[in-house]
Amino acid sequence: MGSLSTIEAWEREEGAPAPLGATWVDSEQAWNFALYSRAASSVTLLIYGADDVATPILQVAHDPLVHKTGRIWHCMVSAARVPGAAYYAYKVDGPSAGRNHFVPAKVLCDPYAHRLHFPDTFSREAARGDGPNDGMTVLGCLPHATSGQEPAPTAAPRHTHDTVIYEAHVKGFTARENSGVAADRRGTFSALVEKIPYLTELGITVLELLPVQQFDPQEGNYWGYMTMSFFAPHHLYAVDDPVTEFRDMVTAMHAAGIEVWLDVVYNHTCEGDPCGPTYNLRGIDNDSYYIVAEDGSYVDHSGCGNTTQGADIAMRALVLRSLRHWAELGVDGFRFDLASILARDADGAFDPTDTPPLISEIGVLAAQQDVKVVAEAWDMGAYLLGRSFPGIMWRQWNGRFRDDVRGFVKGDDGLVPALMTRVYGSADLFPDGPGDVYRPYQSINFVTAHDGFCLYDLVSYNERHNEANGHGGNDGASDNRSWNSGWEGDESVPDEVLALRVQQMRNFFALMMLSNGAPMIVAGDEFANTQRGNNNPYNQDNETTWLDWDRLETHRDLFEFVKGMIALRKSRRSIARSRFWREDVQWFGTTGAPDLSATSHTIAWHLSGATYDEDDLYVMVNAYSAPLEFTIQVPGSWRVLADTSSSRPPDPSTAAPTVPHGALAVQARSVVVLSGRPA
Repeated sequence: MGSLSTIEAWEREEGAPAPLGATWVDSEQAWNFALYSRAASSVTLLIYGADDVATPILQVAHDPLVHKTGRIWHCMVSAARVPGAAYYAYKVDGPSAGRNHFVPAKVLCDPYAHRLHFPDTFSREAARGDGPNDGMTVLGCLPHATSGQEPAPTAAPRHTHDTVIYEAHVKGFTARENSGVAADRRGTFSALVEKIPYLTELGITVLELLPVQQFDPQEGNYWGYMTMSFFAPHHLYAVDDPVTEFRDMVTAMHAAGIEVWLDVVYNHTCEGDPCGPTYNLRGIDNDSYYIVAEDGSYVDHSGCGNTTQGADIAMRALVLRSLRHWAELGVDGFRFDLASILARDADGAFDPTDTPPLISEIGVLAAQQDVKVVAEAWDMGAYLLGRSFPGIMWRQWNGRFRDDVRGFVKGDDGLVPALMTRVYGSADLFPDGPGDVYRPYQSINFVTAHDGFCLYDLVSYNERHNEANGHGGNDGASDNRSWNSGWEGDESVPDEVLALRVQQMRNFFALMMLSNGAPMIVAGDEFANTQRGNNNPYNQDNETTWLDWDRLETHRDLFEFVKGMIALRKSRRSIARSRFWREDVQWFGTTGAPDLSATSHTIAWHLSGATYDEDDLYVMVNAYSAPLEFTIQVPGSWRVLADTSSSRPPDPSTAAPTVPHGALAVQARSVVVLSGRPA
C-alpha cells in the first residue's frame, strides 16, 4: 500500500502525510496511517483485533497540532503496541452546517484500503442516519509485510487491428450450474480462468469486466455500479483472498493473449442521496468528494443520488491512485462509466474553454502506465460523444454506431448514409483534421451492452419486460430500435421467426466485424442468450442475468458464425486500421452508385487490401424484406467468404465457391462478403 522507505525521526511519533491510506513500514515494524479531510475538526483512528469488530483495541485521537499536515491527518502505530491487530477504521467529526455531512457516531472505512473485511453483522441500514454502527460496518484490513507487495504482473499482450472486446459480468458468466464450473468457484475470478479456452476459441482479445471494485453487497445493484471502495476487489467474487485471485486471473488472461479491461465507476458512490448510508467519503469530507449545493443537497448528474467532484484535488488524487493501483495489478485498460461527469467543474457545469484537470491527468497516467482509457462520453445531462469529449486521446463507446446500425438492420428509412459513416470509422465523430487528429480505433463499435436489451432480445421484443425489477416495465436504457421480427417473445414462436432472428443477429455481428474501429460484443450474445425482455436487469442476481450455457449447444451455428467472423476480421489488417480507409474504399449500390435516398436499404463497398498485401473485400448489404440482385462493380475473381442468409460459418479458405461474373442474388435482410483480387 505505497512505501515509506526512509523515516524521519519525528514521523515515528507523528506519522507521515504520505502515502494516503494504511502503509506497513517494515523498518519500524509499524503502520503509518494518513487520511485526507479538509473540513474535519477531529479524527480518531480505530484498530480492531480479529475476534471483535465492535470494540477497538486501540483508539488514537489525532491532535491537529501534531497529527495534521495541510489537510491530511496522520499517525504511526507500532505493531508491538497492538498485538493481534487485524482491522482499522476511523471516526471523524466536524462542523455540520452547509455542505458538510459529518456523523461522529459512525465508524468509517478508509477509502484507500486495499482489502476489506465484512463482518457477519454488516448492515447497510445501520450506516444510515446519525446513530452508531459499531460492529456492523466494513473495515479496512491492516497491511503486513507481504500484503502490500503484490508480485509484479506478467507481461501484457497488446492488441491493435485484432482487438475484439468481450463485455462480461464476473458472477453472471459462470453462476449457473451448466457453466461447467464447480459449485464453490462459480461466479468468481477463478471461474473466469476456467473459461479461458472458451474465450480463446471464440477469438476474444480483450475481456472487459463489469465493475469489480468493491460495491455495496446490500444495495441490490447486481451489475456493481454502486462503488463502496475504489481499491479493493469485490469480496464475493473470490473464494478466499480477492486481491490474490484477481491478480492470478489477470496473469492467466495475459498468458492466453487476452487483455483485461475494467469498467470503473468514479462518477458516484453507493452512499447515494442524503438518506443513504455513510460508509466513508460522505463522513470523511463530503464537500471535497461530492458536488454539494449550498443547502446540503447533492447535485445528481449520475441518476444514482450523488455526483463525485472530479475537479477537487481530493477526488482527483483518489481516482488517480486507484487507477495506478489496478494497473499495478496488471489491468490493461479502463472503461469509465458516465465519463462526462469527470469533466464537470466544482459546480457541476462544463467550461468549454478549459481542459478538465482530471481528464487530462487520467490521460497522462494512461500514457505512463501503458493502459487504455475508454469513455462512456455522456451522463444524465450531457452527451459529449466524439470530439466534444475533452479527452482527445481517449477511446469512446460509440452510441451513434449502436443506434445507426440497429436502425439500418431493423429496416428504418434514411440510414444508408449513416451506416456508411459508421462502417468507415465514424469520421464525423473522430475526425483526422484539421486541428486535433483522431483515429478510427478510438471508436468502440457496439450494438448491445450490459445496459439495454441483449442481442437476442433486441430481435425478439418490441416491449420491455422489466416487471421483476420492482418498478414497472418502462425503465432502463432506450431500446426504441428493437424489433421482435414479427413475434413478441419466445412463447410458441414460429420456426420462421426464430430463423429470421438468428439471421438478424448474424447481420449485426457481420457489420461490427467489417467496420473500422474496435468491436465490442456482450457475453452470451454469440449464442443467443436471453434475459426474457428485461432491458435493465441491474438488480437481477438470478437466472435472468446468469448466462444459460445450454444455449451454446442450441445455437451452436450462431456461435460458429461469430467465431468465423472474428477470425476473418483478425486475419485482415485492411479492415481495422490506424487511419481511415480513404482512397482504399469505393461505395456502390445494387447496380452502380449508392442509393442514398430515404427509402434505400442497400449498400455495397469494395475495400482494397493492397496496402497490406491482402485480398480485397467486396461487401453487399440488403436490408430489404425481399431478395435483390447486386452487380459486382469491380471486375475480378471473387469467392464467397460469408453469407448471413446461411447458417454456414464464414469460409476464408481458397476452396470457397467462386462467384460468377455479373449479378449476384443477395437474400432478404442479409450481408454477403466476397474476397478476391481485381482483374
